[in-house]
Amino acid sequence: MSISRIILCLFMTLPVVLLGQNPAPPTAANAAVTADKTKVPKLDHFDPDLVDKTLNPCDDFYKYACNKWIAANPIPADQVYWSTGGGLEMWNDNLLRETLQAASKNDSTRSAVQRKIGDYWAACMDESGIEAAGTKPLQPELDRIAGLKSKKEITLEIAHLHHAFPGAWEGSDNQTNAPFFGFSGGQDYDDASKVVAQIDQGGLTLPNRDYYISTDEKSVETLKKYRVHVQKMLVLAGEPEAQASDDAGTVLELETAMAKAQMDNVTRRDPKNINNKMSLAQIRELTPSIQWDVYLRAVNAPVSEHYIVSSPNFFRAEEKLLAEHPLEHWKIYMRWQAVHQAAPYLTKAMADENFDFFFRTLAGQEEQLPRWRRCTHSADRDLGEALGQAYVDRAFPPESKARTLEMVHAIESAMHNDVEGVSWMTPATKEQAIVKLKGIEDKIGYPSHWRDYSSVRITRDSYLGNVEQSSSFEFERWVAKIGKPVDRSEWTMTPPTINAYYDPQLNTINFPAGILQPPFFEKTMDDAVNYGAIGMVIGHELTHGFDDQGRKFDAHGNLRDWWTAEDAKQYDERGKCISDEYTQEVPDAGAGVKQNGLLTQGEDTADNGGIHLALFALEADLKKQGKSLDDKGPDGWTYLQRFFLANAYSWCSSVRPEVARLIVTTNPHSLPIFRIDNVVSNMSEFSQAFGCKAGQKMVRANACRVW
Repeated sequence: MSISRIILCLFMTLPVVLLGQNPAPPTAANAAVTADKTKVPKLDHFDPDLVDKTLNPCDDFYKYACNKWIAANPIPADQVYWSTGGGLEMWNDNLLRETLQAASKNDSTRSAVQRKIGDYWAACMDESGIEAAGTKPLQPELDRIAGLKSKKEITLEIAHLHHAFPGAWEGSDNQTNAPFFGFSGGQDYDDASKVVAQIDQGGLTLPNRDYYISTDEKSVETLKKYRVHVQKMLVLAGEPEAQASDDAGTVLELETAMAKAQMDNVTRRDPKNINNKMSLAQIRELTPSIQWDVYLRAVNAPVSEHYIVSSPNFFRAEEKLLAEHPLEHWKIYMRWQAVHQAAPYLTKAMADENFDFFFRTLAGQEEQLPRWRRCTHSADRDLGEALGQAYVDRAFPPESKARTLEMVHAIESAMHNDVEGVSWMTPATKEQAIVKLKGIEDKIGYPSHWRDYSSVRITRDSYLGNVEQSSSFEFERWVAKIGKPVDRSEWTMTPPTINAYYDPQLNTINFPAGILQPPFFEKTMDDAVNYGAIGMVIGHELTHGFDDQGRKFDAHGNLRDWWTAEDAKQYDERGKCISDEYTQEVPDAGAGVKQNGLLTQGEDTADNGGIHLALFALEADLKKQGKSLDDKGPDGWTYLQRFFLANAYSWCSSVRPEVARLIVTTNPHSLPIFRIDNVVSNMSEFSQAFGCKAGQKMVRANACRVW
């Protein structure tokens, strides 16, 4: 998510630049079954007999648990990441496709919601109509840019681009890829009961600033390929070859300058670094080349008590760029932004070239997803709660919600006991931590009320037009929040999403119905399996409230230091143990690629804390049943062993080297192998389960633990 809304998720997400072709992130469940698309999708179910008994679990538990599954399940050509959750993603997509296809029948019996999602689907699947239209749907935008007469007119076009395409608002995945900057309404850091205007750094097309400024051979090569891609796309949009070549150079020059000015990912992780309050007068002075009064009127922004500017230094640099470069350069940049944003929704040639660079070159994906899956993902992104209602009705029965809530309460109780029992916290800080824990709201499956899309104008004859309409609706929805009461019931993920998140400003943990399915949650499985898989997910999100980012917010979502100085010092020492452990070479991502443990510290802390909490809750539940962790089941495995095996099974994955590099350099999540091996090597309970001894790889001499 954007920095203006710190959302702490379970699964990794690729930067927003990759989401046009496939808006679903490459999570542990973003997968496809390409061999035979007519078959009913197969869900994976936990099976302890899949372990590789030729290996020693104490040497590499991830390989012990996952090697056989990985060998039997190679990455499909249309994926960059493949896991045990792959069948679930395909199953979800297939269910959504059935809903969309039924709704697309053009008859008078359809409800308003069915008409909306059905017409969206019909327009997206109309490949012949899209080809016949060519670039005409984009031409009004290009004509508007071409008609700009002065730099003063740039501001109005920025507002139009922010309306037209996904990416500029706070609920989007990354505002740093919005043209020029991101703008939204969001909770104030110092008073989370208020919604104020927030302005974020932006301007890039590549995943993040490092792609422009890194000097290693791979990065330099990628940047050259990016310039060629820009040139090809501009030619497809109608420019002569020579002009497109020159224009590509201009785009690269401007974006590189903006990249150099952006705040880096690690610095952005500390909320105090982006909590920069300014008045409108100060913002006008910061960037006088942007007509802020014009922009605010154009986006219908309510009056804001103040403005939060994530990176004032970025805007100082952007102001200098706006002054130094001629209008023509900015028209080239905006033309490129319009072409790039629209490409996935236009002709096959444009969609293919967009795929070739952003997916084949950057991520190693060999083939595009089939058309129906791309359309399903786009519909979920743009009309997700309308589509999500049907998903919940078909895939998430009340008993699944009730069982999940029982587990959440059990794990919250485990965290209460954990906080009370830690030796390094003083009573004063413990008291505040318990207040925050009790204030967390549990949101399971789907929203308490569904979003109203009645104002979104959807037709059957323009896929790009529908994307623009949906984007404009979402952008205006976020901006309209400014000055209004906070809606704590709101979700930032759709019901079919296979992910979960903690929101530190709302102080909520959120588990969409999409992840409450096999292999993560299965009502027919025993507690050891469910606590090992979805229980760790629940504990992970709960721990986010107390990781190095989340701990800086209080029970009401305010950015407030509620820690004593000594407790904060004790926390930082334990956090450093985690970040040092995860600062490591990652051979699978390429030679010389190293993970920055400071970037992944929050997620790594949540992984380590989450599995402890899930285990504590399982032990308490078994005790109520008169059982213990060391008791064996009919399959010969103990409950403790099944817990760890189920946890590892839910992470069994293969990742292409290209996307592994992308994740390591841009993403706050560690790769799956480290989310298992690094975690269990910190746990004496794991050594107990599998008889590991000091000196073996899964027994860390300097074990790290925060929670």
